[in-house]
Amino acid sequence: MFSHEKLKQRRSELHLTQADIYQPLEVSRKTYSSWENGLAEPHAKNLRRLAKRLKVPESYFVDENSALYTYPLLTPPHQKEVDQLASQLLDRQHKVTALTAYQVLSIELAAGLGHTYYDNETDYETVYFDQDIQHDFASWVAGDSMEPKYPNGSVALMKQTGFDYDGAVYALLWNGKTYIKKVYRETEGLRLESINPDYDDLFAPYEDQPQIVGIVVGHFLPIEV
Repeated sequence: MFSHEKLKQRRSELHLTQADIYQPLEVSRKTYSSWENGLAEPHAKNLRRLAKRLKVPESYFVDENSALYTYPLLTPPHQKEVDQLASQLLDRQHKVTALTAYQVLSIELAAGLGHTYYDNETDYETVYFDQDIQHDFASWVAGDSMEPKYPNGSVALMKQTGFDYDGAVYALLWNGKTYIKKVYRETEGLRLESINPDYDDLFAPYEDQPQIVGIVVGHFLPIEV
């Protein structure tokens, strides 16, 4: 890894301005500035020219904390450990790139007695799954009232919508708490039904102004990476 600190230090040691370097190298001031600020690295040809201009070997610019610098200093057994770790990290990277990332709201949609709703759409967690399911937003499922279909700790994927039809599974906001339930429209309010038979139905009267947040279009247990 290129050390921009060493570049700036060496230029200062030789009492050179940035123009004294980027003009002979025939690169722009912006390009050279990006090298010194660590925003970019010179390619091989420019690195050779840079080293020659500053009268140092190319290896001078290697960050001493990088593997490129430390690896040759290790004994063969320790180098083998680094190789194994690098292989594991590469496998993990390949695994992640093959998965779909989901931004999950840190609030939970309770599948039990309800969970306090926090309107904080900037607070997300990133999780991964091996399918790309179209949705508008995602949240965690808390509780076991919708098991076995929607397990505790799974991610529910929602499309923003109003009430579509009886028996669909919705995310519902009621009295400051959120629920994920099968919803039925009745004369005086909404009946909230659990899948788990151990839970009784709940009833949200219209006077409480229950609000459908979205219809559940998918769910999954995140894949660990």
